[in-house]
Amino acid sequence: MRRFRALIKKEITHMIRDPRTLIFIFIMPILQLVLLGYANTTDIKNVSTVIFNQDNTPASRDLLDAFQSTGYFSFNYTASSQAEVNNLIGGGEAKVGIVIPPNYGEDLTSGQASQALVLIDGSDPTVASAALSAAELAGQVHGVNIKTQQLSLQGASIGGNTNPVDVRTDVLYNPDLLGAYSIVPGLIALILFQTATSLTALAIVRERERGTMEQLIVTPIRSWELILAKITPYILVSFADTLLILVLGTLIFGVPIRGSIILLFVMTGLYLLPTLGYGLVISTVARTQQQAQLMVMPLMLPAMMLSGYIFPIASLPLVLQYVGELLPTTYFIYIMRAVVIKGVGLSLIIPQTIALCIFAVALLGLAMWRFRKNLD
Repeated sequence: MRRFRALIKKEITHMIRDPRTLIFIFIMPILQLVLLGYANTTDIKNVSTVIFNQDNTPASRDLLDAFQSTGYFSFNYTASSQAEVNNLIGGGEAKVGIVIPPNYGEDLTSGQASQALVLIDGSDPTVASAALSAAELAGQVHGVNIKTQQLSLQGASIGGNTNPVDVRTDVLYNPDLLGAYSIVPGLIALILFQTATSLTALAIVRERERGTMEQLIVTPIRSWELILAKITPYILVSFADTLLILVLGTLIFGVPIRGSIILLFVMTGLYLLPTLGYGLVISTVARTQQQAQLMVMPLMLPAMMLSGYIFPIASLPLVLQYVGELLPTTYFIYIMRAVVIKGVGLSLIIPQTIALCIFAVALLGLAMWRFRKNLD
């Protein structure tokens, strides 16, 4: 038992003397608890919605109130044309569009069935399914309430009467609500994040751990040349992974590629810059490959849970939504789904492109500064 206790004491001493590893050992359970506890929800609320009300009568406003009272729809935009509705949905600002025709109130007054159109973005099947069910239910309940009022005034029975409100739904981009349409583009973002970050961090730490970093420093090669030579192979591997996933996703799961392939790979290259920056920053902090792996793990969980890959960002608590906005993965998943599934051009993904550029400059700048400081 004396030898056994001595070995236990030795291992505990090693853990205490390695504060980096100790910190990340305790960070992971906390992250798992918080993220899985708050983010793991199937409740879809406050779906961004654009309104195009061509009737603008009390009857049409009552219909909109019926939609809003469900809690599923958040009226963030008001459109003045059908084209504006399509642009807002295509650009991702709105997930749902409610279009009320100019004769809605007149038809309702005359006893005819009043129609309304609900357009739903199907690129995220989880949100689209909830919005579709909520829209159909809201239309049915509102129609029954109107019919009940009408028949009560007439003293008639409600049985055998048709619903005076006909809410028609149209799911765009993914009419069958196939999950692969959302999963495959998101997988590309997560795989690239894991591959580029992990391999870049490990490659540089490996040189330091083996003692060959000093040999590289004394050579005529410049620091930026060393960094570029280290990350270039992983950039090529990442592009190959992207192409492989797209091809397999199309052949196996039938995911269409509706957008420009050139734009897709340009955005992929832009996304790789901040992910490589993460790896370089980790490589300047970690001293061993084990430490580097432990530092990458806390980044992977938020990238999966808070980026919109599994759970819609709008359904997360407000604090976690802000955390998700600090992840480049959030913007790249949006870009991938928009280009692959919707076929949009650069004009509709400019805010996300700017965000990736900011991440690239900040993370690569920090990595270069720390790496140069370590070399000095």
